[in-house]
Amino acid sequence: MAKRKTKFVCQECGYEAPKWMGKCPGCGKWNSLTEETIALKQTFRHTVGTTDQNRKPEKITSIQSEQEPRVTTSMPEFNRVLGGGIVPGSLVLVGGDPGIGKSTLLLQVSDQLASRDLKVLYISGEESVRQTKLRADRLGVKSENLYVLSETNLLEIVNQIEQLEPSFVVIDSIQTIFQEDVSSAPGSVSQVRECTSELMRVAKSKNIPIFIVGHVTKEGAIAGPRLLEHMVDAVLYFEGERHHTFRILRGVKNRFGSTNEMGIFEMKEEGLREVLNPSEIFLEERSQGAAGSTVVASMEGTRPVLVEIQSLISPTSFGNPRRMATGIDHNRVPLLMAVLEKRVGLLLQNQDAYVKVAGGVKLDEPAIDLAIAVSIASSFKDQISRPDDVLIGEVGLTGEIRRVSRIDQRVQEAAKLGFKRAIIPSKNLEGWTPPDGIEVIGISTVQQALKASLGGS
Repeated sequence: MAKRKTKFVCQECGYEAPKWMGKCPGCGKWNSLTEETIALKQTFRHTVGTTDQNRKPEKITSIQSEQEPRVTTSMPEFNRVLGGGIVPGSLVLVGGDPGIGKSTLLLQVSDQLASRDLKVLYISGEESVRQTKLRADRLGVKSENLYVLSETNLLEIVNQIEQLEPSFVVIDSIQTIFQEDVSSAPGSVSQVRECTSELMRVAKSKNIPIFIVGHVTKEGAIAGPRLLEHMVDAVLYFEGERHHTFRILRGVKNRFGSTNEMGIFEMKEEGLREVLNPSEIFLEERSQGAAGSTVVASMEGTRPVLVEIQSLISPTSFGNPRRMATGIDHNRVPLLMAVLEKRVGLLLQNQDAYVKVAGGVKLDEPAIDLAIAVSIASSFKDQISRPDDVLIGEVGLTGEIRRVSRIDQRVQEAAKLGFKRAIIPSKNLEGWTPPDGIEVIGISTVQQALKASLGGS
């Protein structure tokens, strides 16, 4: 029997220490180190499913490049986030808040693949087979090629995969799976790391795409060490408010496609439905004739999305004015307010500011700066900006408007939805032809943008 020793592992970052410490030296978290017992004698395992000892380095020019074959589902939005479809042999991690719809999404995808005569194995470690059947009845899942298994032992899961030889596997969730060789509890750093490594070996050696579901922490990151995200081929986040009907599937890592792609779904009683034109959904409840409302064309991966930005500026009743933001980085609001105060002359230091991206979308690109600045100025001056304007541009600290990428796609999306004017950086006017029906106005400073949109400086 192999000798065993005790070590302390941080449940946040995976840092290992020989003795307990109150604060983790790796990530700085307090009381995150837990005791785990491991075997000293461990055998090395290949995680890519190959043991060929005769491999030699090859010149990169002599390697034949091949297009990865993909399996497409009946959800174009799901295919878009993955880069065009599911790549055989890939390991994909799907994270999201409890109850957001991760299991519903993967069960619908499993049914679509099973209806194409592909064997699909859905493994649930959190629910029994009967509970999974109840959800399948609600979603209308009736494919004969969809197999359901309730199991948490990784060894038994691998044996079932080898016997059934499915074309697609779902593990729900990785925090419930355990390996007998590791003595720590399911969901710990060691268990999650070892189980994911073994699933990676199975996926690569048998060329089976495996989707694993991961829980998220209070901060919104996938629970467990960050190493988990580095091990898998793709990481998808399922976002949205539980009390809202819209859900956003966002790709933050993809070895077989572009990152930061976004797919939008609507939660119905019978399951998730795709939203093929999200711009119309985000703008359908926009108030007409309200100060503080602007529209920006933001890029989500390769797709332009038009969303409404709302601002409310009111005099403060406290010594320190409040700065609150929803859907954007909260540090961007005081920065843009400082630019408006210094470069435009708006007295905002005694004003509370509340900025929100309508629809529950999170925007993080700098091209939304101009729309935020005009929205703040519109609410402060109580002047209505033109409702048929779309504003695009990055705001510098000196008040200049800097160029942005993919301006032609943004303006085309705005023209398709009926907007009449696009206020963009003057540096973006060259090299492309604007579509018919929309006027493109180039500006170089924040003052010019306010004059064009609000009719004043």
